[in-house]
Amino acid sequence: MAGKPKASGQTKSRGGLSTIGGEELGSAAQRDRRKRIIDATLALAAKGGYDAVQMRAVADKADVALGTLYRYFPSKIHLLVSGLAREFQRAQDKLERGTIPGDSPIERLLFVLGRNTRMMQRDPHLTEAMVRAFMFADTTAAAEVELVGRTMENMFATAMGIEEPTENDRAVFHVIADVWMANLVAWVTRRASAADVAHRLELAVHLLLDKQGTDSGAQ
Repeated sequence: MAGKPKASGQTKSRGGLSTIGGEELGSAAQRDRRKRIIDATLALAAKGGYDAVQMRAVADKADVALGTLYRYFPSKIHLLVSGLAREFQRAQDKLERGTIPGDSPIERLLFVLGRNTRMMQRDPHLTEAMVRAFMFADTTAAAEVELVGRTMENMFATAMGIEEPTENDRAVFHVIADVWMANLVAWVTRRASAADVAHRLELAVHLLLDKQGTDSGAQ
């Protein structure tokens, strides 16, 4: 599209260091600018949902040039999926600072899923925007999608007290994450109630983890 900076060349090498817009990756200035951009994105999404997140509006609200915004995030999909990753990371940080209630790993996992689901349901416009972007994301946003998935898996591992998840653990977490996201989509599109989401998540967790415990005991 005419006038839109291309995503290619997003990072450049300078003296062996990757840079964006002449700034070294990880610099304080870049981190601050990235935070402002994501803050602006989530504020717009919270007010008007997915359609309210327009690149020009984000740039204006974050007080950055439009070209700079495109160098950081090539599209609104990248913006919103990165925002989702940050929301999950904040939830993970909160988990690590406190004690998770529950007498068993499954109970603790269900507590974490329930708390995060309720958190997202409190802001339906924002949730609609982030979940919609996550479902629309293609291979160009693979890194952002992978970060969301990895953060969800880490949350689940923390909830269950698993310090070093096995490949099988991560496969189970991946399925639970898929069920969670699918039901959030059903909720934001009004095809499922909050109670439906909670019930389906509880059912999926018990089917997967009770079955896993049975199989382990039979070996």
